[in-house]
Amino acid sequence: MFKLLSTANPKIQKGTKLGYLSFILHLAPSTLSGKNTCPKATPGCIAACLNTAGRGGMFKKGETTNAIQKARIRKTKQYFDEREQFLADLEADIRKAIKFAAKQGLTPVFRLNGTSDLSVEKWGIIEKFPTVQFYDYTKVLGRKVAHLPNYHLTFSKADGNDADVAEALLQGMSVVAVYDEIPAGVPSADETDLRFLDPKGIMLGLKAKGRAKKDYSGFVIRIKEAA
Repeated sequence: MFKLLSTANPKIQKGTKLGYLSFILHLAPSTLSGKNTCPKATPGCIAACLNTAGRGGMFKKGETTNAIQKARIRKTKQYFDEREQFLADLEADIRKAIKFAAKQGLTPVFRLNGTSDLSVEKWGIIEKFPTVQFYDYTKVLGRKVAHLPNYHLTFSKADGNDADVAEALLQGMSVVAVYDEIPAGVPSADETDLRFLDPKGIMLGLKAKGRAKKDYSGFVIRIKEAA
């Protein structure tokens, strides 16, 4: 039904309990496609990337890729090599998604950086849908999004970007960090993916999943060992 967008991510499906249906664009992260889609990627986030979470990380014995990874690489190459067609396909997908969600009595919301960190505000897509909510996570400070009131950014903590985290909080952004165990008093960002509903300027926690469970780069904050 959709060329680029998906609703198959288990976490974004949690938003339906609050009346939202999230549509997500998954590209190949970092330099996996041969092009860099994550300009502020760190060693820790690359190693623990959710690109290989769930079905994205299920490979047949002896293989190092699967249909999901191939699709993400294909979409990424289209973005870089056939930008005009890519954006036309994305706009068409968004229009279909809006109608699809309406039929289910849900409010459509869109995350265009599911496994990337591109400046989607430069695509000219978001302003075409001023009544629709878009949201993303980012490690890039200073993105020019003030002219897009329907685009919400949450800052992502990673290994080595503590100064950026402090600045993001000063700017009123909410910040998500990954923990081996979310501390008491830190709101969980695992309940839904609807970050635009969070209060401004707060820290939230995600529980380490997949490869991140074994991360000791500093990307995952280790609470158990520190206790």
